[in-house]
Amino acid sequence: MGIETTTESNFKPATIAVIFLVIGLLTGLLIGLNLPSILFPPQQEDNEISFPRVEGVLTDDDPFLGSPDAPVTIIEFSDFECPFCKGFFDGTFKEIRTNYINTGKVKYVLRDFPLSGIHPNAEIAAEAANCANEQDKYWEFHDLLFENQEDWVSGNTTVEFKKYSSSLGLNGAQFDLCLENRKYVDEILKDMQDGFDAGVQGTPTFYINGVKVVGAQVYSVFKQVIDEELEG
Repeated sequence: MGIETTTESNFKPATIAVIFLVIGLLTGLLIGLNLPSILFPPQQEDNEISFPRVEGVLTDDDPFLGSPDAPVTIIEFSDFECPFCKGFFDGTFKEIRTNYINTGKVKYVLRDFPLSGIHPNAEIAAEAANCANEQDKYWEFHDLLFENQEDWVSGNTTVEFKKYSSSLGLNGAQFDLCLENRKYVDEILKDMQDGFDAGVQGTPTFYINGVKVVGAQVYSVFKQVIDEELEG
């Protein structure tokens, strides 16, 4: 008797929907239990900040910015539909990019953690970004998703994503086929599992050389942790 496995060739949409529904419910429950700390992280003076260090957080082969040999690696577990992730992108991320990534001090890795239970379009957005990565346009697509979050969340996601693909000069047929085939579902599920294993309970969550920072914290928080790691 045959058995259906979660391989790329026979991973059915119904199976995908069930898996992400279960994950969404679990992550929604975790967020509900931890919502106060996620929405309202403790406000501390810079000299009082202390974050736990987590060993063994994986970078996998996910897209990154900066030098591969940078002394500090930041891993962000993110959700493209998350308003706090967008808030981080609009502010703190740009400063980190200018002062640390572009100067070779930080390697910045993004891993997907779509909270499908509360953000129904986050997972397909992650898939679209991975499809863009096939054509070396991941970060450009990443930026468009956050810059236009309100448009694709409230509109037809597939139509909007194809517009972004066209604006970036991607091979439209390749991008469309990748998205239609749900090619990167397994990759996203792996990101989520690694996130759970590392203790991710909400987005955005960051690991700065393993130092865990939760929430869209202000730039000074990241600066302190990064500088401490650089000083070693």
